[in-house]
Amino acid sequence: MSLPEARATERVLMLGLGGECLAVDATTVREIMDPVPLTAVPGAKPFVAGVVNVRGNVVPIADLRIRLGMAVGPNTPDTRFVVVEVATGDDLEPLLVTMVADKVHEVCEIESPPPGAVPRIGMRWPPELIRGVALWKGDFVILPNLPALLGLS
Repeated sequence: MSLPEARATERVLMLGLGGECLAVDATTVREIMDPVPLTAVPGAKPFVAGVVNVRGNVVPIADLRIRLGMAVGPNTPDTRFVVVEVATGDDLEPLLVTMVADKVHEVCEIESPPPGAVPRIGMRWPPELIRGVALWKGDFVILPNLPALLGLS
């Protein structure tokens, strides 16, 4: 009798976003901040709300709710800015991006979804924007493909 094969796990930061739960690779997270004032950037993509100052660096702020076609409400006491380092898909250094999160839940371990395990039916978003789907506390969570969501790949 053989034992079931152990599945790989990954450490993720759980974010609430427009009524959904997203799991972002924790190794990409550089900082979690309270909302700060932002400076609008004329001509930026609609989901790029502007730029913010993060420890002396000018960092774009992306509202993935807009990118994913979700309703956007006002900031609440739970709203956070999550600064992540995103690979650009070329040989350049990774890019710092600040994302708006309705809520930051926790850092935890989840089972890594198998490659190509994004359902083609029943998903709200195009499969190229999703890296996978996993279980967390009995509910499905989305693992976003951040470079694709941000238009970097």
